[in-house]
Amino acid sequence: MTEEIFRADAYAKTCDATVIAIGADGVQLDRTVFYPLGGGQPGDTGTLQTADGRRVVITDTRKGPSPGQIVHVPAGGDPALAVGDKVTAAIDWDRRYRHMRVHTCLHLLSAVVTGGVTGGQIGDGKGRLDFDLPDTALDKDKIQADLNRLIQANHAVGQRWITDDELAAQPELVRTMSVKPPTGQGKVRLLDIAGVDLQPCGGTHVAATAEIGAVVVGKIENKGRHNRRINIALA
Repeated sequence: MTEEIFRADAYAKTCDATVIAIGADGVQLDRTVFYPLGGGQPGDTGTLQTADGRRVVITDTRKGPSPGQIVHVPAGGDPALAVGDKVTAAIDWDRRYRHMRVHTCLHLLSAVVTGGVTGGQIGDGKGRLDFDLPDTALDKDKIQADLNRLIQANHAVGQRWITDDELAAQPELVRTMSVKPPTGQGKVRLLDIAGVDLQPCGGTHVAATAEIGAVVVGKIENKGRHNRRINIALA
């Protein structure tokens, strides 16, 4: 299993690690700051650097075939590394930080708009959520104003853990209708935006809402009888 440094510290940009496996799908490390694709958030990009000057560009990060595995996908296929190599893993921080800001903003959006979340996606500086709101008129200007009000209020963003049984006893915590939080490990991480939002989430987020910065609400699209898509972007 790979130690997930990003899970405890989303602001960790680099770490020292050891290559523990190399396969056709990429490089596995004993520990990493790279977030793997999941929960609508893209996998991180960056580099793996050895002390003797070998530098491998990582173009994507994904979950491995077995639980707890994280695979770093190198550019050009051949990673020029060997099992046992010591590397410094470094993410493209600017890109990751934009993901963190957008991801946190989508949590605010799910608090501003009342309805089950049927889908979502995080991009580089933009994102969207789909809501089950078949008969609801949405006011784009009001949603934008409410989002920026919550951002400017600088609510603290934290995390805590509950057991699988505690989550099962509080189904109202799960807002996503199409994707259920991972259970079976004994505990689930909750994202807690003080006084605003509390729900299971394994992604990376900023520490306070003011870090998001101003946002704009783009198109509100009808994507079927039970899907209203709200697009947002960092201003």
